[in-house]
Parts: sequence; structure tokens; C-alpha cells
Amino acid sequence: MNTRRFPILPLVSTAISAVLAVSLATGAVAQTPARPGNAPAPTGLSTGAAAEYRLGSGDAIKISVFQNPDMTLETRVSEAGTISFPLLGVVRIGGLSVSDAESRIAEGLRKGNFVKQPQVTILVLKVTGNQASVLGQVNQPGRYPLEVADTRLTDLLANARGVSPAGGDLLVLTGQRGGKPFRLEVDLPTLFGPNGREQDVVVLNGDVLWVERFPMIYIYGEVQKPGQIRLERGMTLLQGLAAGGGLTLRGTDRGIRVHRKDASGKVQEIKPGMDEPLKDGDVIFVRESLF
Repeated sequence: MNTRRFPILPLVSTAISAVLAVSLATGAVAQTPARPGNAPAPTGLSTGAAAEYRLGSGDAIKISVFQNPDMTLETRVSEAGTISFPLLGVVRIGGLSVSDAESRIAEGLRKGNFVKQPQVTILVLKVTGNQASVLGQVNQPGRYPLEVADTRLTDLLANARGVSPAGGDLLVLTGQRGGKPFRLEVDLPTLFGPNGREQDVVVLNGDVLWVERFPMIYIYGEVQKPGQIRLERGMTLLQGLAAGGGLTLRGTDRGIRVHRKDASGKVQEIKPGMDEPLKDGDVIFVRESLF
């Protein structure tokens, strides 16, 4: 009788590999920390995933329940942060992220035995509940929706089409943080420096961004181009005279005076050196030479 032999070693090797793969996968799952299902990502902080938008009063939304078209609803979030949903009545969703609001409605449908395994989807049609204003020297001032929770100062400035030609480098952000008044002054060029992210703060609902005008100086007398001049950063008296086209043939550098306001608002006449920095609002007067 002939006994047919089967290759046992390859089968054993395959079985051992499968067992090891299952063990490793089970261990990896066991070591993965569980994430709380209802823990929202902190607004404005850097996380693995982007922070979700939080619904606010006035937002227009569309609610859909999978395989239940009769429950589809288009509505607005009320001033109290609530909506009226069929079978559930009043549901408070203001201040919740979209996913948390979906979970709250689904939980109500499940507990009320209206739908066994509800799959709720919320689509934000129009953002009006979370907005910030941009005023001052920008190309397009107005109110802008904060469509994402991580909207930052530069994002808001970009929505306003950037700083206008008359705008300066000083940005002022005001609002409330923790129920207390909040004010932050930011030098625009520092936003793009090595530590610019620290100054590029998260904008919250109700914030107002003000862009100051560019500082100006004024020059008259014996100069080629009298009038107002844009004060560049660190501009000296000599550079200011050069921006005014320089002195005329009758002008003299010995007759240059600068009128400047002091802390009390009183105007003083000074005779600065050519390398002295000018200040916003300075008035330069160049006298005529006597000879």
C-alpha cells in the first residue's frame, strides 16, 4: 500500500505566521489609547486633527437622517442656541461642534425608540453665528464668518483683502476672553518672523480687528516736494528731506526745524540732528537762506 506524504513544514510555518500576525495586531489594538467619543477638540489648539467649527446662533443648517427622508430639516439655530426637531422638540446645539450636535440628535432618536440606529448628518449652509469684524485701513472692511474654529489673525486679514496702501503695521485685536475685555496690539511684520505663530492668535466670535493708518510726517518750506510723506520704519530727518525731493536752491540745512507734540499734546519746536529718527505727526520746516 502506497502512503502519500504531504508537505507538513510549509503548512506549520504558515499557521505560525498567521498566529503571530493576529497576536501583533491584537497587541497593537490593546496598546492604542481609547479616545473619548464626546470629547471635543480644544478650539484653537494644535491637535492631530483640525478643530471643528462650533455652531452659533443664526447659523443656517440642514439636518438629514439616513433612510428617513421625512426627518430632513432646514432650520436656523435660535438666539438661545436651540432648534426644534421633529419628534424630539427643542434640542440645544449652540456651542457644540457639528459632530457633537449630530451625536446629540442621534442619541435623542435612539432613546425615544424613533430610529434604532440613527445616522445623523448636519450640513452648515450659512455661517452667521460666529463672526468677526475688520475695520480701519484694509481693502475690504466688514464682518466675516469664522467658518473654522482655528481661524487666526492672518486668516481674518486675508478675508479683508489685506492692508490698504494707507494702512500701517499696527494691528489691534479687541474682544473678550473668559468674560473679560481683551486687547492685543500686533506689529504686522512680526507675524512673519521666527516666532510669528505666537502672535498669530485665534480669532473668536465678536472680535474686532482694527488696522491703523500708516504714520505720516509733513514737510514744507524750501523743499522740492512739500506736503505729507509716509513715515517709513526708522526714517531719519535726512531721509525725510530726501523723500521731499531735497532742499531748493534757497533752502538751508541750518534753518531746519521740527515741530513735534509732547506727551501732553503741546507742540514744541526742536532742532534735531540729521540722523535722528522722526515720529508720527512731525512737521518739518525748512527756512530760506539769508545769503
